[in-house]
Amino acid sequence: MSTLYIRDVPEAVAETLKARAADRGQSVSAYVNAQLALIASRPSNAEIVDRLRARDRSASVSTQAILAEVGSARR
Repeated sequence: MSTLYIRDVPEAVAETLKARAADRGQSVSAYVNAQLALIASRPSNAEIVDRLRARDRSASVSTQAILAEVGSARR
């Protein structure tokens, strides 16, 4: 496991983290570790774009079909 040191954390942020950790019965370190794991588990915008570009859209609905359906719903 790695160790991270975070400097220059604003006092208000530190107090909020302490309060949230206490509400959950956790140490600040455990709380922040869990929050960092949550952040790291989310894909970046670039990863999302790459996934979307890699999708096979050959069987998807055409733009014309979508526009026709929207148009018919407005009538």
